[in-house]
Amino acid sequence: MKNNKIKIFKIVISIFFILILGYIIWKFIPIFKNISTENGRIEFQKQINELGIKGIFIILSLIFIQIFLPILPGEPIELLSGMCYGSIGGMLVIFLGVFISTFIIFYLVRKFGKDFIYNFVKKEKLEKIEKSELFNNHKKLEILLFLAFFIPGIPKDIFVFIGGLLPVETKKFLIIATFARFPSIISSTMAGANVIYGNWKTIVLIYIITFSISGIMMFFYNKKNLQE
Repeated sequence: MKNNKIKIFKIVISIFFILILGYIIWKFIPIFKNISTENGRIEFQKQINELGIKGIFIILSLIFIQIFLPILPGEPIELLSGMCYGSIGGMLVIFLGVFISTFIIFYLVRKFGKDFIYNFVKKEKLEKIEKSELFNNHKKLEILLFLAFFIPGIPKDIFVFIGGLLPVETKKFLIIATFARFPSIISSTMAGANVIYGNWKTIVLIYIITFSISGIMMFFYNKKNLQE
């Protein structure tokens, strides 16, 4: 009975995603085609202003769905948020969506356990993580979690699902899972904001810097692990 409820919930989430995506395609794809032109960017901003609070709700809904379905990448939503609300405004919308989604998933996992997770994450993948250093080294757990969310390019949302199984304080996990994403989120929302102004060189530079920092951090982290 419990598994059936979870499956129904997943189906509802998937249908909701299709409806939201369909609305975005219908509303914005014609505008996206001209986003490289000044008139196209002006029209995009006009449409966003006309959406008002509904636009923020759409972004929050997409974040919620994307985290619940970890196979979906989060970067396009972060770019879209930056395009709609600028670097800082877009970042705040993403943070809000991530916090709410993480909070809901965390407590659903605490209530339903692994049965809930298996409906969203493959059993084999979860078992692999359970046997990993992240899951078993309780002394370094919070640091490893922080790095997993902090370093751009690492799939993060699967860790949201296993968060309810980890021996980490609820408040700490929510803070880490939300705000440690800062480099990834700010780089994407900055890139999105620069799309509106047609600053393509700046966008390339933002991602070069982001991936360079990510590579350096991974190098030193792996080097430290090899020495231990």
